[in-house]
Amino acid sequence: MDVYRTPDERFEGLPGYSFTPRYVEQDGLRMHYVEDGAGDPVLLLHGEPTWAYLYRKMIPPLVAVSRVIAPDYFGFGCSDKPTRTRDYSYDFHYRSIERLADELDLRETTVVMQDWGGPIGLRLAVEHPERVARLVILNTGIGAGRAPSPEWLRFREFVRRVGTELVPGQLVRISCVTELDELVVEAYNAPFPVPESKAGVLAFPELVPTEVDHPSAPKMLEVREALTRWERPTLVLFSDSDPIFSPAHAERLAARIPGAGPAEIVSGAGHFLQEDRGEEIAERIVRFLAEA
Repeated sequence: MDVYRTPDERFEGLPGYSFTPRYVEQDGLRMHYVEDGAGDPVLLLHGEPTWAYLYRKMIPPLVAVSRVIAPDYFGFGCSDKPTRTRDYSYDFHYRSIERLADELDLRETTVVMQDWGGPIGLRLAVEHPERVARLVILNTGIGAGRAPSPEWLRFREFVRRVGTELVPGQLVRISCVTELDELVVEAYNAPFPVPESKAGVLAFPELVPTEVDHPSAPKMLEVREALTRWERPTLVLFSDSDPIFSPAHAERLAARIPGAGPAEIVSGAGHFLQEDRGEEIAERIVRFLAEA
């Protein structure tokens, strides 16, 4: 497997991001994660095309009440990046996070998930209930046989068309309600300085099982069904301005999970609600942890 490692200097001096890097090695690949605080773990799982930087506004308030872990998937952030799209699969991403949870011995964990963090984090919960106590579900879903929305199909076609010319920071910019500073946009571009560094970003849209015979479909449908038996505390918190995952989607997901209360909607936030309303969401999660 050919692997690209983004130079460490690309991550120096990023605005709002001064966390100490930590690493684990899995089968010769280096995975990066942030870890700080003490208490029951809170595992923060990002999506496409972001990395742990997405959670920089949320980590400090959560660290005040918990042990926070924010990993970068392989292909993203400070983690190593296999250079072929065929190196990536749903199982590959899931197994890496499953191993991280084992290596850090995470128990009584609250899994916070958004975008691709959903299929990964929800699977971790139903396959390892001995490790997961609570769920926080942000702008995500899991299923197979159809696209999340027409807007998502347009996004996939765009990624296919532009290929390695894709600019991840620009994707984040146009998916937010608030105006991002140019330095923040560049922080989302930092992991991807050369074409071969973008294979993971290009692979993720192809891993969404829009057909029932897609390789990801059986496991995602299995996880979706298992959620109908998930009775542990679950907070479903979506934004009001996400064209991919609407408030109606949030309501349907909350109704599927016995442990979830009514879906809550964050005003003035787009797909990356951690960027638009990170401090507000962190405060809500702190209250959820105190109540659960």
